[in-house]
Amino acid sequence: MVRIKPFKGIRPPKELASEVASRPYDVLNSAEAKAEASERSLLHIIKPEIDFEPIADEHSQEVYDKAVENFRKWQDEGWLQQDGDEYYYIYAQTMDGRTQYGLAMCCHFEDYLSGAIKKHELTRPDKEEDRMKHVFNQHANIEPVFFAYPDNEEIDAIVSKIVNEQPADYDFTAEDGFGHHFWVIRDADVNRRITEIFAEIPALYVADGHHRTAAAARVGQALAAKNPNHTGDEEYCFFLAVTFPASQLKIIDYNRVVKDLNGMTPTEFLRALESDFTVEKVGEEIYTPSALHNFSMYLEGEWYNLTAKEGTYDDTDPIGVLDVTVLSNLVLDKLLGIADLRTSKRIDFVGGIRGLGELKRRVDSGEMKAAFALYPVSMKQLIDIADTGNIMPPKTTWFEPKLRSGVVIHSFRE
Repeated sequence: MVRIKPFKGIRPPKELASEVASRPYDVLNSAEAKAEASERSLLHIIKPEIDFEPIADEHSQEVYDKAVENFRKWQDEGWLQQDGDEYYYIYAQTMDGRTQYGLAMCCHFEDYLSGAIKKHELTRPDKEEDRMKHVFNQHANIEPVFFAYPDNEEIDAIVSKIVNEQPADYDFTAEDGFGHHFWVIRDADVNRRITEIFAEIPALYVADGHHRTAAAARVGQALAAKNPNHTGDEEYCFFLAVTFPASQLKIIDYNRVVKDLNGMTPTEFLRALESDFTVEKVGEEIYTPSALHNFSMYLEGEWYNLTAKEGTYDDTDPIGVLDVTVLSNLVLDKLLGIADLRTSKRIDFVGGIRGLGELKRRVDSGEMKAAFALYPVSMKQLIDIADTGNIMPPKTTWFEPKLRSGVVIHSFRE
């Protein structure tokens, strides 16, 4: 069972929502953020290194201090304003004609520690520490994490009623073509009922934002330890999430490019693949994997259809069934000698949102030697892994569209 609560959201006035809201901190580098940031963009708060000339070290204390300064300025200028009462919020996103409807809420850090909020990835200590400092310095969750919950018909009905009967507080299309729609749930009885329903939901699942979730939990623990009168109801115990019904979410492919063939010629490499795969050359036209255990490979200007042979994977194992596992075991480790995906400099990862043309480009440029495209992981696979306490291999899931940062913020500053 999970514990959630409404909150007094800090958010932009309607006329500024599309300008203030930005892409999240981890999908663009500092130079890209500097080029993209308008005067009121939240990028000045979540990537404040862009306000220095030249761009400063994002982990320096002056940058953390600048984030606090900018957050205060945005509120002083009225570019961010706090609601007077505690609400839940509906945050919907539209991509390729498909809309997913999430609830912006506050979740309790103890649910993460107890496992009621379930993860499927490991976190890197350096990234976790960086996010922790941002949250601690701001005393706010500037960017939400992205959760999923098991479908619930009553929640669906509540959301549908509000969306169909109440004008959206925000409704804009970002520069990437994705639509963002936002409603404040002002009915106190409805807010109370949402809290009650989620108290009966067995678990939430981290879809995107493992580092932010872990960082928020660390902040909650630290502030609880400093408070001799801690009760567990304090605002610092809660952090911001947008939580979607699992059935509405779509995971797209997360692909791999490698710098070399481990001393093999292309002909030798193709021959080595045949021990575990059925290999078919398909030509210069891009080939997209069609099913689980089917891969596409781009090598020497040609696309190949690779299908793993029976007996080379374990569909009864929540980790063994994953195509990232199959590729890692049979190709990256066995043939190319790339055993540790987290540390190897011979491999890189390309989110499917960039398209398979990006794989071709990186190989054709000479930067990479070969590329592999994978069939996307399903939400069922993700939930099975989280429920069994397993951890996915690195760079397995890519969720799209990303939540915009700055649509709503949670503060726990007294």
